[in-house]
Amino acid sequence: MVPLKNDRLIRALLRKPVDRTPIWIMRQAGRYLPEYRATRKRAGDFMTLCKSPEMACEVTLQPLERFALDAAILFSDILTIPDAMGLGLTINEGEGPRFAHPVRRRVEIEALPLPDPEIELRYVMDAVRLIRRELDGRVPLIGFSGSPWTLASYMVEGRGSRDFAITKTLLYDDPQALRQLLATVTRSVTDYLNAQISAGVQAVMIFDTWGGLLTARAYEHFSLAYMQQIVDGLVREIDGNRIPVVLFTKGGGQWLERIADTGCDAIGLDWTVDIGDARHRVGDRAALQGNMDPSVLHAAPERIREEAGAILDRFGHGTGHVFNLGHGVTPTIDPDHVGSLIDAVHELSIPYHQ
Repeated sequence: MVPLKNDRLIRALLRKPVDRTPIWIMRQAGRYLPEYRATRKRAGDFMTLCKSPEMACEVTLQPLERFALDAAILFSDILTIPDAMGLGLTINEGEGPRFAHPVRRRVEIEALPLPDPEIELRYVMDAVRLIRRELDGRVPLIGFSGSPWTLASYMVEGRGSRDFAITKTLLYDDPQALRQLLATVTRSVTDYLNAQISAGVQAVMIFDTWGGLLTARAYEHFSLAYMQQIVDGLVREIDGNRIPVVLFTKGGGQWLERIADTGCDAIGLDWTVDIGDARHRVGDRAALQGNMDPSVLHAAPERIREEAGAILDRFGHGTGHVFNLGHGVTPTIDPDHVGSLIDAVHELSIPYHQ
């Protein structure tokens, strides 16, 4: 493999010195970019786009052609695993994801197969290999998966939800059935991420999108415990290079210490957390990633610069910070505003690393 020309992201995730704070953006390859919309239109639908390694590579690289980003993130979807389990995923514009065959009974849970990442999910691994070749060491490639709790929530509900009432009912009425589902998904996620690592990703991130909906006790037992199993089961080094692991629980700011206890390399923060307070609480146990409110990108460039500067100042001097939004960039954002943010972070962060 070609050595990295820009390794700021990896160094920051491992809390090693950097010359400036690295930045990438969740959903940086997405609908706010006109070139992405053109490729999506050519594909016909979202899942066709995801399942074409060539088009997935194309959209992964699109933001890097516009912006001086410090990482690429694999273009895919968190629901590829349940789709590969045969649940019949469709994602239609304006409707969000839907499964034709949700799993709600023990017999359905017990019948779930374990997908082979190089067979049922081969298109993802082929995309990783193609992206790595096209990047040619320009920046690191991040792989990812949804967390077991988040994937299970979609699998039980059959679609997105405000409160995931069906899943929570299963949690309280038949917790053993839910644990069985989570155990199966955990094995699949671990296999899936290890296959991405073998294919060439240089860091991995687990998106626990719905963990923040749980009580503290339920989060510990039904979300964090399974992410811990994944962290323990991941390949953490390839050819002498450490593969950093990032855990991100949206709405999980109250559990940062416990997340750090998993042994992950970095913790993703949503915008409700003060990053200075988070650094004080976590200490040197993990790097931090985040955490500007995506809505700030609607503001004028000078306000974006001010907000970026405030977050950098709250984190303070030293390494261990990867600048990001507190969640994904939204479709209505002006791409020029994203460029203003990236330039501001690179410029304003230099004094914090001298």
